[in-house]
Amino acid sequence: MAALDSLLDFQLKNATDLSLLLEKEKVAIATRVAKDIENLAQEKLELISQLHKTDQRIGTHPDISEQKDNTEVSNKIDQIRSIVHECQLANLVNGEALKRAQLSFNKLNNLMQQSQGKIGMTYDSGGQTQAISTLGTNIKA
Repeated sequence: MAALDSLLDFQLKNATDLSLLLEKEKVAIATRVAKDIENLAQEKLELISQLHKTDQRIGTHPDISEQKDNTEVSNKIDQIRSIVHECQLANLVNGEALKRAQLSFNKLNNLMQQSQGKIGMTYDSGGQTQAISTLGTNIKA
């Protein structure tokens, strides 16, 4: 029973740590700090892996089937499930925010490329647009 309690406590700690990390990730996405987003994503993967491994150990623990009726064990399992569910929702929200940030970046990048292209745009004698990259830079006089 003590080993099962330790596993459940460890799982609860990991779930809580993941919840806190997702809050940090949300802030990093909102402030667009790429290095923090990258570091937090790596930490998130490690925590998710640890949650998965611990879940397998709990599932195969010899005392788990008889202890599920224990109120304390049952409450702890429910608490872990609740936190993990909240983490899944927070991760979806963060993923959508990251997609929106990426779309904004892509739009800005496209606008920058278009504006750079217009710098060298002029019109020929027929009134058609013509891109000239040497507009005014090859004058010899």
